[in-house]
Amino acid sequence: MSQKGAGIDLDTSLGYLLKEASSVLRAAMEEVLRPLGMSVTHYSCLELLAQRPGLSNSELARGAFVTRQSMNVLLQALERDGYVTRPAEAPVGKALPARLTPRGRQSLEKASAAVRSVEVRMLAGMSETEQSNAFRSLRSMIRSLREGDTGA
Repeated sequence: MSQKGAGIDLDTSLGYLLKEASSVLRAAMEEVLRPLGMSVTHYSCLELLAQRPGLSNSELARGAFVTRQSMNVLLQALERDGYVTRPAEAPVGKALPARLTPRGRQSLEKASAAVRSVEVRMLAGMSETEQSNAFRSLRSMIRSLREGDTGA
């Protein structure tokens, strides 16, 4: 039996190319965050809390693309190390909303600068128009997939 036509041509697969770009971006971010004692997930959590204070564990997990269990372990470590604070008891329901401490904000400031340098490097070969088109295209792809649009 022939396998012809059964697979995806990796050289022309947009999905594969996006995954490769994501993987290379993550590795570059890990490289600049490691000297700061952070991982991409650690940074993502702090950035989310800076922009949306009081997010719950579940909301942070969704935003950082990790499981609730992984985020809970990270939040416990961040709280223990003084980067975030959470109330002893949930104000409503079971959620313990987290907030950045001054130490967390200071750490985030350094990490944000490091991550920005990676993004600048990533976009260096693109004109402003190409960058705008890339943003627009990626947002459209995300929207289509979230809405379940198959194009058929």
